[in-house]
Amino acid sequence: MTDPTPPQTTAPLAGITVVSLEQAVAAPFATRQLADLGARVIKIERPDGGDFARGYDEAVHGNSSYFVWLNRSKESLTLDLKSAEGRQILDELLEGADVLVQNLGPGAATRLGLDPDSLAQRHPRVIPCSVTGWGSTGPWAHRKAYDLLVQCEAGLLSVTGTELEMAKVGISVADIAAGMYAYSGILTALLRRATTGQVGAVEVSLFEALTEWMGSPAYYAAYSGRRPERVGAEHATIAPYGPYPTADGTILLAVQNDREWRRLCAEVLDDAELATDPRFASNSARVAHRTQLNKIIGTRLAEVPTTEAATLLDQVGVANAGITEVEDLARHPVLAGRNRWHAVDVPGGTMQALRPPAELAGIEPVMGPVPALGEHTDAILRELGRSEARVAELHAARVV
Repeated sequence: MTDPTPPQTTAPLAGITVVSLEQAVAAPFATRQLADLGARVIKIERPDGGDFARGYDEAVHGNSSYFVWLNRSKESLTLDLKSAEGRQILDELLEGADVLVQNLGPGAATRLGLDPDSLAQRHPRVIPCSVTGWGSTGPWAHRKAYDLLVQCEAGLLSVTGTELEMAKVGISVADIAAGMYAYSGILTALLRRATTGQVGAVEVSLFEALTEWMGSPAYYAAYSGRRPERVGAEHATIAPYGPYPTADGTILLAVQNDREWRRLCAEVLDDAELATDPRFASNSARVAHRTQLNKIIGTRLAEVPTTEAATLLDQVGVANAGITEVEDLARHPVLAGRNRWHAVDVPGGTMQALRPPAELAGIEPVMGPVPALGEHTDAILRELGRSEARVAELHAARVV
């Protein structure tokens, strides 16, 4: 069937300019998604090394895996904001900008006069977005925040890991959560400005973003009087839901309702009466008797190879999955079959990057190069009216 939606040649956010004083993960993740939609993102970096995420590792042609993930399609401008001319250049950029994003340290935006109230006086059309650790107000506003610290305080570690040992989530989940809310908050603020003319500030804290994601276990604990147990790769409050050994590996299965449970018992476990056994007749009962349940399922699945187990589970409508090693993700058949990879230039080479997960009919995402530190500095300064001689002087003075 032919797609009735004609290709759109203009990206949805073409014409929107974002100036970002960003580093690490949360703010760069938000602005990269804006860049994917066609926004011009000018990334302000320190002349003496830039975004410190550039130095996290050298995995991708000498570039940090974090940095190349978060910074494609952006322009890098080095700028010393402690200098008077550096501040002047920033003000000139903001004259033509739509959004200012910053995740500076506690109090830094206010000291630079970039807090929402100060910004509104000088640049009333610019939407300010602040990404903080614990909020710009409140008892912890002055404290630094990093992803693992936030995972700890949000209670995530208390429900992650095994009975004997808690574990952090293997990705920067607090940063990613905050970046997603900053992204959606900015889009909402742009829509509000376009439809009402009103400009409003956006603020997202890592802590509050992650506590929102902790809603289910938090409410479970608050109203049941007990926290969900740490059960490794299993689901804390649904059973059976987790990995089981097969004859040649491991398979993960998930039962979501009693209909699936009955079919699993009758057609996979070959014991229809097990479905009504008082120990397993409801999800809560299965969770309470998880050890006995796992032994029964594990004994059966250990008799068959993984591919046969997957086929059998598919036939009875029980969801299942293999356990993909992260180094094998690049070869996953779903990603290949849906053409999810796209070549992106990075300093020193080319990488295969994942396309944005939100597909907009008729629109191709903008997936431009990852910038070298200060790569666009001279071009932006010339755009602002600086002569070649003045640009050279700014470099010599280390303003840029």
